Amino acid sequence: MGRVTRRGRITKFRTDGTVTKREDVLAGEEPLEIRVEGRSFTVTMRTPGDDFDLVAGFLVSEGIIWDPAQLISLRYCAGVDESGQQTFNVVDVQLRPGTALPDTAMERHVYTSSSCGICGTASIEAVRKSSHFSLGADDVRIPLEVLAALPEELRRNQKVFDRTGGVHAAGLFTSEGELLCLREDVGRHNAVDKVVGWAVRAGMLPLRGTVLQVSGRASFELVQKAQLAGIPVLAAVSAPSSLSVELAEDAGMTLVGFSRGTSLNCYAFPERISV
Repeated sequence: MGRVTRRGRITKFRTDGTVTKREDVLAGEEPLEIRVEGRSFTVTMRTPGDDFDLVAGFLVSEGIIWDPAQLISLRYCAGVDESGQQTFNVVDVQLRPGTALPDTAMERHVYTSSSCGICGTASIEAVRKSSHFSLGADDVRIPLEVLAALPEELRRNQKVFDRTGGVHAAGLFTSEGELLCLREDVGRHNAVDKVVGWAVRAGMLPLRGTVLQVSGRASFELVQKAQLAGIPVLAAVSAPSSLSVELAEDAGMTLVGFSRGTSLNCYAFPERISV
């Protein structure tokens, strides 16, 4: 099976003229083909590990499922490398009868890179998804000091980042700051999908009363993934985009950026933050 990390040889140069050769630890990155009912749906680049969570979360993010009962099974399919070893890089999904299969207009006709959550979407109209959950009615309140502390709590639990320095993280927290699930991946959208997939497989959607803390910026795609999972608060250590703010406002989601421990900026629905 593909490994979460791999070792590689590097040459390190210093400006004082020192040159050294040593081993370093790299974050793994491999393609994963997602099939629905035996039909290829997309190929995404990801860090191997928690693949079933990734696939389940991806299906939520695409608006295909929103209830664990719609997901019958996830299994690895045959797939081998040049030496004949199983790669575990193909996952097939079986859905409950009556669950609408993704139509051909939704299929990703190019692979999804680890830096893009909507690459290959067949049309602009297909980018915006309809959520089955309403965020506006979620009356969760989160103390400012709890919210401001989440980036450090996220970082403290990033085991793969400690070894590689090369992965993003997403963490699902309660409003009291309890960590429910953390996932890491070379793709920030993959990390979120892995968290959402963990939740849907555990029967937890919609994720009312929770906070999603991410290690990067708050892009449109991350806001949409949180909305489709029923998450009322999304916080990021970096900036949001204008479109992500618009979506958060429309969805009834509290959106936080530049969360740096002692301060943060709230771009939508600040009333959920108690001071």
